[in-house]
Amino acid sequence: MAKTLQIGDVTVPGQVLMAPMTGITDLPFRVLASKLGAAYVATEMVAAKELARARPDVVRRAAVGAGLPLTVIQLVGRDPDQMGEGARMAEKAGADIIDLNFGCPAKEVTGSAAGSALMRTPDLACRIMAAAVAATSRPVTVKMRLGWDDDSKNAAELARRAQDIGVKAVTVHGRTRKQFYTGRADWDAVGAVKSAVEIPVIVNGDIITAEEAREALDRSGADGLMLGRGVYGRPWLAAHLERALIDGVALAEPDVDERLQIVIEHLRASVAFYGMPLGLRMFRKHLGWYIEQAPWPTDPQHRREAKARICRLDDPEAVEREIAQLWRRNLLKSGNSVVESATQVGETAVA
Repeated sequence: MAKTLQIGDVTVPGQVLMAPMTGITDLPFRVLASKLGAAYVATEMVAAKELARARPDVVRRAAVGAGLPLTVIQLVGRDPDQMGEGARMAEKAGADIIDLNFGCPAKEVTGSAAGSALMRTPDLACRIMAAAVAATSRPVTVKMRLGWDDDSKNAAELARRAQDIGVKAVTVHGRTRKQFYTGRADWDAVGAVKSAVEIPVIVNGDIITAEEAREALDRSGADGLMLGRGVYGRPWLAAHLERALIDGVALAEPDVDERLQIVIEHLRASVAFYGMPLGLRMFRKHLGWYIEQAPWPTDPQHRREAKARICRLDDPEAVEREIAQLWRRNLLKSGNSVVESATQVGETAVA
């Protein structure tokens, strides 16, 4: 039986969550991942200041769409009043959960004293949390890191203060900001945050396989886990990890038929959402990851060459045709019996 995660008055129908990622978790990606079974997929990081001003590109990042089982909008900023107004606007836009970003390590974010830089100013972070909680009836959550550096690991204390303010859950990436994405995530250190609070704690960082998911949960004692970069080219990962955890088995990957259908659906959704040529440009990074993550071609050099060639195409139908043919050719070489279904998918895609 699937485990659920209770965040305020919202029941998340699973314990494997997808992180908000700029340039990745746009509406086409979130709809696709949800359709594939993901229980929770957050929006891209949305600047609260610009959301309040209704800047078109920011509103697009927060687009909630229709038919999504759960809408989580993540806000970033450093001004309490603007973050409060952003929370109010997010609720008005249809957010079920509003997440505050205290964890982004990017220089363009920390340089404006937002993201993980807020862990250096915990009093300001608390004023931001209080403003957001007061501005909305929706559950407010926080995503943070262990601290700014090894000398200031204050995640447990900040989580305690967040709980007292009324925050309903915290996600902790098991690295400091100084680490960025180097080294290994410290899941044991996340356990100290879990011991400090009663609200749900979600562990994040270096979780891709079922074995890593189980170990991260065991070592941290967390109530759930959050996936980040591991979903690049694998929008099915959250749903498949959820099933692996429930059944106690290894992670299952889609076959060629399923992968082709996913790529094609994602491409068409991106073009429909952004229009051409922007939709294809926005999709190209995903296309590159789809090719990198597939087991075909088996030769890495061949895969890199195919990625470079297909990602330069400027016609969506050509992309659909070429990706199907790429996998068909390599499956022919390996004698794989699913060649016929791959061919059929490619023909359907360009019909």
